[in-house]
Amino acid sequence: MTSTPGSGSTTTTAVIRASGLTKRYGDLVAVDALDLVIAPGDIVAILGPNGAGKSTTIEMLLGLRTPTAGEVRVFGDAPNAKATRARVGAMLQESSAPESLTVAEAVDLVRHYYPFALSLDDILDRADLSEKRGNRIAQLSGGQQQRLNFALAIAGDPDLLFLDEPTAALDVEARHLFWEQVRGLAAHGKTILFSTHNLAEADALADRVILINRGRVIADGTPEQIKATVATRTVRLVTDVGVAALAAFPGVRGVEVAPGESVGATHPTLVVQTATPEDLLARLFAGGHLVSQLTVTDTDLETAFIHLVGATTQTAPTATPDTTPEHVMESAS
Repeated sequence: MTSTPGSGSTTTTAVIRASGLTKRYGDLVAVDALDLVIAPGDIVAILGPNGAGKSTTIEMLLGLRTPTAGEVRVFGDAPNAKATRARVGAMLQESSAPESLTVAEAVDLVRHYYPFALSLDDILDRADLSEKRGNRIAQLSGGQQQRLNFALAIAGDPDLLFLDEPTAALDVEARHLFWEQVRGLAAHGKTILFSTHNLAEADALADRVILINRGRVIADGTPEQIKATVATRTVRLVTDVGVAALAAFPGVRGVEVAPGESVGATHPTLVVQTATPEDLLARLFAGGHLVSQLTVTDTDLETAFIHLVGATTQTAPTATPDTTPEHVMESAS
C-alpha cells in the first residue's frame, strides 16, 4: 500500500534518516529495506502487531543492533557515536538500574553521564517522583518504576527521545500527566518516537503514525491520513434485520453482534461497517424496518490498523516461525 507520508519525510533537516534498513536472521527478514525520515519536534508513533519488526527497528535506530544492510543516521552521524548518544534518551520496557539504589541515586548516577543534564530536582519533578526520591527501586510499584524509567530517559535533556510502551503500567491520571510532559518536550523542539498498543493514545497524541508489518512500512502519515485509507464508518443500531440479511446489503463490509450482547436475543445491537451509512439507513427506513439506538462514527485508528495489517498479511508470503531471541523480545513489545 502507498500512503501519503508524514511531514518528516519531506523536511530537509532530519533528526533520523534511514535508508534501506534491513535486519535478517538466517532466512527470516525481521526488517525489510526500511526507509525513514523523522523531522525535529515531531511526535511519531511506531505501530504494528507483535513480531512486526518495531523493536528491531528501534534498536537499530538506537545503535543497539547492527543492520544487515542499509544505513541509519541520527543527527547526521552514526547512532552509536558519542556525540549522538549525548543527544538521545530511551525509555525501554526494562530498566537496568540496580534495585538497591534509591530513586534519587539512580537518576543522579545516570545524569552524570550527560554533558547537559537536567538538575536532579527538575528530573524528579517532571517524572512525578519527588516524593519517592528516597525510596529504593525495589520498593516501587509498576507505575512508579515506569516513571523512573522516564526519569532516566530524560536525565540528559535529550533532543531525541524513544519511548517503548511508556504508559503500559500507568493509571489514567498518571497517563495524562505523562503525556502532558511529552507534549511539553515536543513543544520545545524535542523529537519523540514511541511505540504503543494503545491505538486511541496514538491517535490522540501522534503528529505522525508509521505502521509496520512483516518488517515493512505499510502506512505512513498523520492519524487522519491513516484513517482515511479505510473508507468505512461504523453504524451501531438495533434492527429487526438479521446479521446475514444485513451483511448482504450493498456497501456493507461487515456485520457483527455488539460485544456483550446475546447472539440469541430477539433484536441484539449490531455493529455494521459500511462506506455508505446513509444508503444503509435509507434502505432500512424504506423497507419499514425497526431502527433504534442508532449511532454513526467515523473510522478510528484501531479499525484502520486492523484493516491495513490484515490486507498486508493476506498478500504477504508466510513468515518463517519466530525462534530467535529477537522475536521472543518482539512478541513482548
